[in-house]
Amino acid sequence: MAIKLNMLPPSVNNMSVRVFVRAAGIPFEEENVWGQTQGEDYLGKYPAGLTPTIESDELPKGVLGESCAVMMYLASREGRDDLYPTDLGRRAMVDGANFYTLSILYPLLARATYPRLSFAGYPGEVATSTASDEDKEAARKSAEDAIPRILDTYRRFYGTDGGFIGGGDSPTIADIRLAATLEFLAVTDADLPEWAKDYIQRVESALGEAYSEPAGDVRGYIAQLQGAAVA
Repeated sequence: MAIKLNMLPPSVNNMSVRVFVRAAGIPFEEENVWGQTQGEDYLGKYPAGLTPTIESDELPKGVLGESCAVMMYLASREGRDDLYPTDLGRRAMVDGANFYTLSILYPLLARATYPRLSFAGYPGEVATSTASDEDKEAARKSAEDAIPRILDTYRRFYGTDGGFIGGGDSPTIADIRLAATLEFLAVTDADLPEWAKDYIQRVESALGEAYSEPAGDVRGYIAQLQGAAVA
């Protein structure tokens, strides 16, 4: 039976799961829930009001959110050792990279990019406060300036300068999550380091249309925003 995947096409959080289900060959029905996540029906299923989520009768609550949790669950269910290694050492590296992405890199990325992407900021962020436009831009720029140092950890520790996270010969869920996240850096003022550009290309080449199709929605949205800014 196909799972239902609730998603927002321009989001890299959503992109990661969209890439994963395609790469894993899992039957799914995709629904664009743009403008619906704060509605009564959606909140009744998932009170967090976030995406992506999957819906399945196999789940205790019928719904599961959080991109990495979804990928971990589905990869384990499907026995996809290539995407989520069962070897404890390799899995530790995959989990460590994912937690680093979610706890360190993505919050900075959101602060640096959400204002330019016209995305609502997270509660408590300067961008959502009554601070002046100058202070909001200063906070955005500060987050943007911190990203290169954070990115270098992936190169120096997780092996993304020439391979894939976990030490295998194909992308894991950590590579999917990181490569998708890096797509948003196109709206920042800083260029991606060459190793990161090569890394994204390596992940996309390995996954083919499973990556490029969802990435097209993110890239198209960014291009539309940049075109509007130029106009």
